[in-house]
Amino acid sequence: MILVTGGAGFIGANFVRDWLGRFDEAIINLDILTYAGNPENLSTLAEDERYIFIKGDIGNFSLVTDLLRQYRPRAVINFAAESHVDRSIHGPEDFIQTNIVGTFRLLEAVRSHWNSLDGKEKRDFRFLHVSTDEVYGSLARDEPAFNEAHGYEPNSPYSASKAASDHLVRAYHHTYGLPVLTTNCSNNYGPYQFPEKLIPLIIVNALASQPLPVYGDGQQIRDWLYVKDHCNAICRVLEGGLPGQTYNIGGWNEKPNIDIVHTICKLLDALRPAGDGSYSARSYSDLIKFVADRPGHDRRYAIDASKIERELGWKPTETFETGILKTVRWYLDNPAWVANVRSGAYRTWVEKNYSERTAL
Repeated sequence: MILVTGGAGFIGANFVRDWLGRFDEAIINLDILTYAGNPENLSTLAEDERYIFIKGDIGNFSLVTDLLRQYRPRAVINFAAESHVDRSIHGPEDFIQTNIVGTFRLLEAVRSHWNSLDGKEKRDFRFLHVSTDEVYGSLARDEPAFNEAHGYEPNSPYSASKAASDHLVRAYHHTYGLPVLTTNCSNNYGPYQFPEKLIPLIIVNALASQPLPVYGDGQQIRDWLYVKDHCNAICRVLEGGLPGQTYNIGGWNEKPNIDIVHTICKLLDALRPAGDGSYSARSYSDLIKFVADRPGHDRRYAIDASKIERELGWKPTETFETGILKTVRWYLDNPAWVANVRSGAYRTWVEKNYSERTAL
């Protein structure tokens, strides 16, 4: 079996569901269930004997040690992280505790477990750390995309905390020999994403006839990766990646944020015309509202995913056009999930983050 951390969050939950849909191998999910860790994401697995959920913190060394001793997983995949830049600006301490201290304690428990193994079990064990392209900083429009040799230049408390965790993972390989793998992905989107991130925020707000906030001029460029493609890439890295190596995972889909917003509005205009609900304007795009930019907002991220394609044979299967259509349809088809999320911490967060931002 394998152990995943943070498996009730957006990417983790998609990975767990994808894994059990493809393999018979059991999976243990360790998640402390913060605001973005939603058990409802995995509710259909409640009766699946291959799925074991443990509520707990990666920073709890004793708990992780006991789990590793009891279940003896062949791999640990670390999804657990505080992951929203805006939240890190308002409250950086949680990011330091989870992303740096938590990763350190997890590594210590895994190192101890790995040292207790023998023979093939020890040789085959892997620790896969899931990270982000934001550790590389910001690119100018004409600069080449981030590759694995690009220097780290984090510009937010979030990206700095993830960069620190990446360095710890690397150090545990070079110092202790722990067989680690690191992946740095571009912006994910797809089902079950908590609506603090751009794409679900725009979908959810549009359906509720609420303003669609766009930071600054909306020309911040991101590379967009459909979450199921990301899950497939992680499986491939776990299967064939070389210990100590980093693999960048991207969608080859660079787009400005404002283009993303207009694309979603056009899809909603076609799939759920605004006049069908309480909102009577001609298009959801009428709800777009430009607001003051966030501090230190990186202008462009772009991932060069050539290495993982060249060495492991992976490349994304979804274009942005196919992936965003699937995503919008999922949110339209799952109103109960959206309603439950909106009734909780999300509402408080949106009010806090956007109430003080002046319109441009």
